[in-house]
Amino acid sequence: QVRLVESGGGLVQAGGSLRLSCAASGRIFHNDAMSWFRQAPGQEREFVAGVSRTGTNTAYSDFVKGRFTISRDKGKNALYLQMNNLKPEDTAVYYCAAQPLDWDMPPRYAGQYTYWGQGTQVTVSS
Repeated sequence: QVRLVESGGGLVQAGGSLRLSCAASGRIFHNDAMSWFRQAPGQEREFVAGVSRTGTNTAYSDFVKGRFTISRDKGKNALYLQMNNLKPEDTAVYYCAAQPLDWDMPPRYAGQYTYWGQGTQVTVSS
């Protein structure tokens, strides 16, 4: 059974940092693009950052550029998101997503991903 399990969320003050992790199991994810999305209450799920199946290419939403860094460890079947200089508007549930692809760029739309984790809450206080 394919599973994605996020961890590392929590409560942090504005300006602080968190590192999210996503552990993938059930199969090998070497041919998958993997991404982070987030969803705030009453909002649609939005793309945060993604890394291509080879790890060569990354993509970020404008609102996190320069603050968040995505990385993956294929040996551990894991995905990470280092979040620095957090802002109250970063408060949301953060989801890990994976999708096997033939091309080497991470998609930015939630509908393009088949596999999802259950999410981890990130709360940033002002």
